[in-house]
Amino acid sequence: MEWGNYSMYADFVLLGLFSNTRFPWLLFALILLVFVISIASNTIMIILIHMDSRLHTPMYYLLSQLSLMDILYISTIVPKMLVGQMMGQRAISFAGCTAQHFLYLTLAGAEFFLLGLMSYDRYVAICSPLRYPVLMSRKVCLLIVVAAWLGGSIDGFLLTPVTMQFPFCASREINHFFCEVPALLKLSCTDTSTYETAMYVCCIMMLLIPFSVISASYTRILITVYRMSEAEGRRKAVATCSSHMVVVSLFYGAAMYTYVLPHSYHTPEKDKAVSAFYTILTPLLNPLIYSLRNKDVTGALKKALGRCLSSGTISTF
Repeated sequence: MEWGNYSMYADFVLLGLFSNTRFPWLLFALILLVFVISIASNTIMIILIHMDSRLHTPMYYLLSQLSLMDILYISTIVPKMLVGQMMGQRAISFAGCTAQHFLYLTLAGAEFFLLGLMSYDRYVAICSPLRYPVLMSRKVCLLIVVAAWLGGSIDGFLLTPVTMQFPFCASREINHFFCEVPALLKLSCTDTSTYETAMYVCCIMMLLIPFSVISASYTRILITVYRMSEAEGRRKAVATCSSHMVVVSLFYGAAMYTYVLPHSYHTPEKDKAVSAFYTILTPLLNPLIYSLRNKDVTGALKKALGRCLSSGTISTF
């Protein structure tokens, strides 16, 4: 399909994060380090949860899904960006951009829903501990995970075809480091205001539904914690919930800036900085936040390291 002198399916050019940086290779090394640590830490989290029987609980099962989403999420964006910088090749094909756009929306949407549903797990554990095995059974956990992945997939399947069917004839240069919706729509030479309004409403709903679940759950949790007589139980409840709230605040806050704030608040530099935060840094921070503040995870890690060291010592004799 042709629109003027431009092919609708021509390659795009990602201007990336490195173009306006004084020390591009220093930034490259930093992002590569973050990527490697993020993949390693999330993989370790999944392995620990799978291997240690003490972590075979609904909360850790959901955390393993969050780690899986983070691995896929950062892998959708960062390798392409790093390879492009290293090879001096910023082009991305129309098919590649479409695939990246779809995976990004699907994984981000799935993480939104999962974080919202994880607050229900904390609500049941603290407010109805005796009914926890029934209300958070294996079947319920599977339904939560399926609902999160399904919700994210619907988001990707709905928005990707509409976004990519616009004629991009103004320019093929995307002033971003991946194919994000707002950056793509700026290249369209047709009016996208109706679609942007529809997408705005969609994003509000995607944020509002999980955030409503989170708000309702934590309101009940705070009331229950306030009424607790045991200081130890109160401390443990606050420590567990605060980790989840930190992750929710980071992820939802960045998403609200990108998709909810009016255009007047946005600049390309700010957009890239915020996007880098929730696509590159958040997958690194999630396992660190949950592991450093969690005695069960740190205990499982020490146990696993002890096994590795002891097996290594035995093998030397």
